[in-house]
Amino acid sequence: MSGTSVDGIDAVLIELPGWPALNPARPGSSSPPPALSSAAPRIRVLEHRAVPFADGLRAALLAASRNDACTSDLTQLNFELGAALADAAADLSRDADLIASHGQTVHHLPHLDASRGWRTRSTLQIGEAAQIVERTGKPVISDFRPADLAAGGQAAPLVPFADRVMYAEDGVRRSIHNLGGISNLTYLPGLDEAGVLAFDTGPANALIDDVAAQTGQRYDEGGRLADSGRIDETLVERWLQDPYLSALPPKSTGRERWNLSRMDGAQALSVPDLAATVTAFSARSTAQAYRRFVLPRGLDEVVVAGGGAYNPALMRHLRDLLPVPVLTFEERGWNSAAREAAAFAVLGYYAYQGWRNTLPHTTGARRPVIAGKLSRPWLGDT
Repeated sequence: MSGTSVDGIDAVLIELPGWPALNPARPGSSSPPPALSSAAPRIRVLEHRAVPFADGLRAALLAASRNDACTSDLTQLNFELGAALADAAADLSRDADLIASHGQTVHHLPHLDASRGWRTRSTLQIGEAAQIVERTGKPVISDFRPADLAAGGQAAPLVPFADRVMYAEDGVRRSIHNLGGISNLTYLPGLDEAGVLAFDTGPANALIDDVAAQTGQRYDEGGRLADSGRIDETLVERWLQDPYLSALPPKSTGRERWNLSRMDGAQALSVPDLAATVTAFSARSTAQAYRRFVLPRGLDEVVVAGGGAYNPALMRHLRDLLPVPVLTFEERGWNSAAREAAAFAVLGYYAYQGWRNTLPHTTGARRPVIAGKLSRPWLGDT
């Protein structure tokens, strides 16, 4: 998969020890999933690879997310990205039974907005699955989001279902937090499925990366650009009034909303001051979400994954703003870089088995769905 930071492909090989095996002849034919308990087997990450995008492919994906791509551009990009995903999966998939591919979200429109021409709720992830099937000879689950959207949900967040499978612990009130392009959280109140809360809090790296791009960088390495500037407190307070930030969950958002062209006053700042200001805004909007929606439920710790976990400036702000320990995945002994790709591997496994793999109370859907579509290789005439 590739996330909202659009920095490359994360490929992971995972094992689900003790879970029912896949039946390649009859997908969806297994028994119900085992009940989750503290003693239940969890996933094991066997290998993780990060494959950076070539500059041209990344530029094309960002252009598509900004509405700067025509139909022929998007058509070609779908297959070009599919080939890149296939290459990333090829070596890891030799011993695999199944491949799950989220692809790249180029537009996510979960709300109607006539003023912006959004007449239909919709979402689009590209990266043609047929390319992966052809390259690897393995079945592929892809296109995870449309089923939830069709059932009245926002098609996001989907990862919380897998977060619960992987990280819920009896008696521990834990938030799994992703600082990708967008900041999102999964609140896990022990093993209680009904109490899971998940939503996008706002931007994380999206704005920071936009500023870094003005200096020729893909991201603010080490938070040094932010640390070299001064925070414009007036702008931060103005941006914190954005209606999205106070809206009740379930809710989701993306780069189509959080980009520098839509941040009033951003153009007046120097690059270092703008980096400092958007970094502070990302942290404060995240902390504001915790104060409003999570802390009243009780919280023991926040465990952070995603590229923002490696930004000392952003992490320092969060630790100063939140009244509970804020740890990285690595400080917990987990693999931060593998988290989101591993989550979609879990969702793909559930989909192949014919098990529901969404939490409708976190997406706003009318009911659970089986998210993901199956593409199968030809195994010869039987």
